[in-house]
Amino acid sequence: MLDEVERWLATRSWSAADRPLSALVAAKRGTTVSVVLPALDEEATVGEIVRVIRRELMERVPLVDELVVVDSGSTDRTGEVAAAAGARVVHRDEVLPRIPALPGKGEVLWRSLMVTRGDVVCFVDADLRDFSADFVSGIVGPLLTNPQVQFVKAMYDRPLGETAGQGGRVTELVARPLLNLHWPQLAGFVQPLGGEYAARRSLLERLPFPVGYGVELGLLVDALHTVGLDALAQVDVGTRKHRHQDGQALGRMAAAIYRTAQLRLSRGHLVRPALTQFERGEDGFVPRTHAVDTEERPPMREIDEYAARRAA
Repeated sequence: MLDEVERWLATRSWSAADRPLSALVAAKRGTTVSVVLPALDEEATVGEIVRVIRRELMERVPLVDELVVVDSGSTDRTGEVAAAAGARVVHRDEVLPRIPALPGKGEVLWRSLMVTRGDVVCFVDADLRDFSADFVSGIVGPLLTNPQVQFVKAMYDRPLGETAGQGGRVTELVARPLLNLHWPQLAGFVQPLGGEYAARRSLLERLPFPVGYGVELGLLVDALHTVGLDALAQVDVGTRKHRHQDGQALGRMAAAIYRTAQLRLSRGHLVRPALTQFERGEDGFVPRTHAVDTEERPPMREIDEYAARRAA
């Protein structure tokens, strides 16, 4: 590990318990905080996440100013459940209708900048179980108390079923090797692909957003190049329990992440942005080919509607 990374681990890695809520509220000093939950068919979990954030961080203490669920086309009751729990629900297709929406989590995160106003924007996945408010307060904390910090990732244990520490398979097999080999300054991040992170709007609006699974790696790498390692941090928030995807879905995720890394290494294009996987059918293995996410959204500050809203 680089000496720079060892020093960073000692000075930019914290625990959520290091900053009590009272200290964070006192440190806000007019800074506004938006929490965004990107959601697709998450009616089983989104309501409890919204209720915890509202109860613990909006009603008991005034830490979060805005709580938005961006629905990316759910076919279940995700939007209804989130609204009943106290979130403002926005449909992805209603944001920037001039630009046709693409499928993917990164697309939703990018569009969320258009419908939120917080100086600090905190992203939280909507499939978390046994949710704790530490997932929000922990990663928002350094941004409120340290003006040098620009981007904060959550770190946590990720059990796979009842087995501790076996979650995050794409992280260990794809993302961590890529980061260690090509961006060794980022080798200290425990959960580089985690969906819980917070950043200053002034940074997010300057970054391109991969529209799909590559968004977490893309934002992390681009934040490093934009503001430097000392502006990045991570906070331990405990244990993350969520819905796990099957092996083929993980394969598609891995391909998108590799493509995101490849683009940043060469600023070129894959020769064939597709991934073929195999499923056993009645007559043997059947190939299924899936497109690999190849689109990225430009920095939000380059969008006319966003610039007009900022000027208003």
